[in-house]
Amino acid sequence: MSSETITKTPEAAAVPPPGTASPKKRAVLGHRRLLTRRDRITLGLMAGVPTILHVALVWLTALASIALAFTTWDGIGFGSIKWVGLDNFRELFTSNPQFWPAVEHNVVWFVVLILIPTPFGLFLAVQLDKQIRFSRVYQTAFFLPVVVSMAVIGFVWQLVYNPDTGLINSLIGANEPGHYIDWIGDPDLNLWAILIAASWRHAGYMMILYLAGLKGVDPSLREASALDGANEWQTFKNVVFPTLRPTNTVVLVVTIIEALRAFDLVFVFNKGAQGTELLSILVTNNIIGESSRIGYGSAIAVVLLVISLVVIIPYLIATFRKERSA
Repeated sequence: MSSETITKTPEAAAVPPPGTASPKKRAVLGHRRLLTRRDRITLGLMAGVPTILHVALVWLTALASIALAFTTWDGIGFGSIKWVGLDNFRELFTSNPQFWPAVEHNVVWFVVLILIPTPFGLFLAVQLDKQIRFSRVYQTAFFLPVVVSMAVIGFVWQLVYNPDTGLINSLIGANEPGHYIDWIGDPDLNLWAILIAASWRHAGYMMILYLAGLKGVDPSLREASALDGANEWQTFKNVVFPTLRPTNTVVLVVTIIEALRAFDLVFVFNKGAQGTELLSILVTNNIIGESSRIGYGSAIAVVLLVISLVVIIPYLIATFRKERSA
């Protein structure tokens, strides 16, 4: 064997020639060449600014509210903050005359939304899923209240409920002196009047959710049910509706959240007075009201947060488990 013959071992073959980079290093260098300095700055701003705003406006404020719930503070100077422990919660549960009525109204809000507009939204979705004529027009008409601001909806329904010139009183002849029906000022009527306006919006929301769920139903299931001799109602009850179980879960969670976060509509109507108290209204009245009891209002906000988490956390756990198993 001549001295010029060189036996290449696997280790020697794995070593790249001098002046060349490994494949991994070349990939990193190529990635750097694809992203210029300006691109990296742009990506940093696009990802960093929303993250900073989210942390500052959501997480920090939530943690601050939890901490303030155990204090008393009038909002004037940080030196006036005093630790009171569980006194705010003790007063809230025992001596606040508005707390338990507000909790009851939130429960009523949820019950009404789940029993009236939710089935009606399902009915609309089933009808629109049949590809009837002008279905796009109907979808737009029913979904329009969802995209309109709740404050605007409140102003519109105030005109409908106006005792003098409102649509309802004009139709039933209750706009004459001595025969007025005060839909907003009467404590026995105002909550139900507001719930009608909330249901008008909620039905369109449920319609879109159920319509999306119906689009995912396998058509072969309906065909098999029809071949077995089932009518339309039997097909829906025994075949279609059971496949909407994931949609029903989303609808339930969304409805509970809507009932807990109800604020805009009530505040526009009568600022949560005279029988329309809600937990969100109590939070606002105590934090930015005349008394400015920020610690006490934060305690109510913490109660609202805990109730929300009781609903949201099991839903998230079930969702993550389903994705992991899939």
